[in-house]
Amino acid sequence: MKLRIEDNSLRLRLSAEEVQQFADAGRVAAVVPLGPTPDESLTYALERAETEELRVTYGAGALTVKVPATLASHWTTTDQNGFSATLMVAEDQPLKILIEKDLDCRH
Repeated sequence: MKLRIEDNSLRLRLSAEEVQQFADAGRVAAVVPLGPTPDESLTYALERAETEELRVTYGAGALTVKVPATLASHWTTTDQNGFSATLMVAEDQPLKILIEKDLDCRH
């Protein structure tokens, strides 16, 4: 899974295998070590949730994008390439979220 953070946007791109894992397990995650101990890492994840709206949580080195179950199911079982939302994380602070299938990935 690829993570791209730029200005007020967050983008996740999943390979076909990761899309299938997300469909089967409801979660896919990756860890980026930033130091010698496990506490010094960044975990980012896409997670199916029983919520009505896309949400983002962050804490203790973990960034999680939570996707409503109905949207997750539709995305993983159709040819829909991606979906997006804009969240207001604070007053006058929008965060654009984009989730995409990276099906042309060859590496």
